[in-house]
Amino acid sequence: MDRNPSPPLPGGEKEEEEEAAAEDCIGSTMYSKHWLFGVLSGLIQIVSSENPKSSPEDEEQQLELDEEMENEICRVWDMSMDEDVALFLQEFNAPGIFMGVLAKSKCPRLREICVGILGNMACFQEICVSISNDKNLGQVLLQCLYDSDPPTLLETSRLLITCLSQTEVASVWVERIQEHPAIYDSICFIMSSSTNVDLLVKIGEVVDKLFDLDEKLMLEWIRNGSVQPLDQPQEGSEEQPVFRIVPCILEAAKQVRSENPEWLDVYMHILQLLTTVDDGIQAIVHCPDTGKDVWNLLFDLVCHEFCQAGDPPIILQEQKTVLASVFSVLSALYASRAEQEYLKIEKGYRGSGTEGGPTEQAEVFLCISKSSSFLHPCGGRLY
Repeated sequence: MDRNPSPPLPGGEKEEEEEAAAEDCIGSTMYSKHWLFGVLSGLIQIVSSENPKSSPEDEEQQLELDEEMENEICRVWDMSMDEDVALFLQEFNAPGIFMGVLAKSKCPRLREICVGILGNMACFQEICVSISNDKNLGQVLLQCLYDSDPPTLLETSRLLITCLSQTEVASVWVERIQEHPAIYDSICFIMSSSTNVDLLVKIGEVVDKLFDLDEKLMLEWIRNGSVQPLDQPQEGSEEQPVFRIVPCILEAAKQVRSENPEWLDVYMHILQLLTTVDDGIQAIVHCPDTGKDVWNLLFDLVCHEFCQAGDPPIILQEQKTVLASVFSVLSALYASRAEQEYLKIEKGYRGSGTEGGPTEQAEVFLCISKSSSFLHPCGGRLY
């Protein structure tokens, strides 16, 4: 007598499902490859659907990202902090997809997320090297520094700091930035006009890292900011603002201070780096108003923000880095001022034909001034 075949054992079916699920997992995570493929494919479709010949009205409609798609891409952003996911995205050429988004999309939120994902991926050395060595992607990312969207600028700054912190590729980014002089103008504009303190801190970290890595670039930016345009603007053209690096740094520092003085470390260190070269000191003291503003800000910080009477020792320990930068700058400014006074005295005595004693007195004045350069501006000597 024939009989129907027995149904498969439930256990076997379950094992097959588990094997299929395991194959769909990204590395050791529980994230689905299939789901991620779907999100990236949707991302490509979004960019492809944007019409480059659309009218301004149509472009305004494209600025909003579909809520469901935004949530899914944000999940990828969170997932990209996992190394297995980051490596899988790299293998799937996700950086190339994100480059297409950054080059074509008019949606600020979408651009921010894509740069943010790349920033997470760049935290892993192998991927950071790959991203940095991609010349086209590097050019597109630097173009993001001209963006008008603060969140996109913030994520771009974070990515640049990550790459500049990798010794293997830091020089690649320094060279690229040197090849784009307009980045100087953009960074100065951000420091002088932004009220987004998170952005100001991050862009300050970028400048600080660049100056620390390459003195030549620092000198170029100092001199760029100290040159006045000789030619008058042409008729019918708008006059372009001339940015000066020190006033921009000061403006950013004041804005950061309004939120939290403890975040000032980076801008105090930038000023300290400037005082390590003669051109940097001149950029501060050449304009009397600028030199005065720098001195007054640092003086006020020491007298009213840091190192206050009654502060427990742990507070001073936490502030030692920023205080070291502040006193280093104050010392350099004091010594520069003393040298200027010495030159005036020496010129005066030489002009009057006096010999010997007066010139020696001027030299003594300079020595005394320099030996006093570590005086606490509120009184008392620092040892």
